[in-house]
Amino acid sequence: MLYRLIRVMATAAVVMGPLAANAWDYEGHRVVNQLALASLPKEFPAFVTTPEAAERIAFLAGEPDRWRNTPDLPLKHINAPDHFFDIEDLAPHGLTLDGLPPFRYEFTAQLAAARAAHPEALPAIDPKKNADQTRQLVGFLPWAITEQYGKLKSGFSYLKAFEQHGTPAEIANAKANILYLMGVMGHYVGDAAQPLHTTKHYNGWVGENPNGFTTSKGFHALIDGGFNRRTGMSFAGLKGGLRPAKPLFETVAPPSKPHEVFPLMIDFLKDGFSKMEPLYQLEKDGKLDPSKPGSKEGRAFLDKQLLGAGQMLGDLWLTAWREAPEDKYLSGQLITRKNGGQE
Repeated sequence: MLYRLIRVMATAAVVMGPLAANAWDYEGHRVVNQLALASLPKEFPAFVTTPEAAERIAFLAGEPDRWRNTPDLPLKHINAPDHFFDIEDLAPHGLTLDGLPPFRYEFTAQLAAARAAHPEALPAIDPKKNADQTRQLVGFLPWAITEQYGKLKSGFSYLKAFEQHGTPAEIANAKANILYLMGVMGHYVGDAAQPLHTTKHYNGWVGENPNGFTTSKGFHALIDGGFNRRTGMSFAGLKGGLRPAKPLFETVAPPSKPHEVFPLMIDFLKDGFSKMEPLYQLEKDGKLDPSKPGSKEGRAFLDKQLLGAGQMLGDLWLTAWREAPEDKYLSGQLITRKNGGQE
């Protein structure tokens, strides 16, 4: 049944198109990762905070956007929806934020079932503009973050096993994997703090516009980087507002029943969405015009979003490390190998 629903989803008449614009330019995403690194406590694994590792993590903040530059449709299909989540488009599918499942494919099946049952409720899509088959999706951003968190937690788990029973090369490779996961994960957390990645109004207001907000197709680019570059956004200017990273949960959960991160990511998206109309209002009031005195308010608004992303990312990294148990299966295999194949 799930397979049939997903096939329906892939071919049915559907709702919003994918977000074509990036969230923050590379400089903004890089700052988010740098802020997260600066928030980590001293007891966090030291290999992460060496100058070389810190630069690697900062560089990887831009990796998922670099994937967008490749024309391969399968890559576009799997990558593009991970960068956004158009919250308004849940209601036409009969869905609400608080009722969403933590499983990506279960959510996909729900979308497909809604379209199959009520195709008239959803706008049709021009197949000529849907070569990568993503315009039927409302986005997967909270799932992308949750899944990256799980991968990072796994990385810390198997690092523990290799540190106890592995070779120096295996330990080095496990550490390199963790740096990669941390860096890439940061991109999606940064996306979630950019209000235009939570809405169908991602690049100028669409549809009814009672407040007279801008419909400019340059609005997203202005927020991502144009305003940042012209008003002096920087890591040095933001790090003073950081608090130390803290675990997302008070107690460590047993490996058999881990804490659920997904609801926290939904809350994080809600917060970003709540800033969407205020962001449009800032533009309307001329406070995103670097040539005007009111731009200081616009700068403060975006600084708060970048800082919030770095803070959440640091908390997620710390929680993944703290919650990661030893990979006992891998440990058993490594012990067997050490003993010459004997259990």
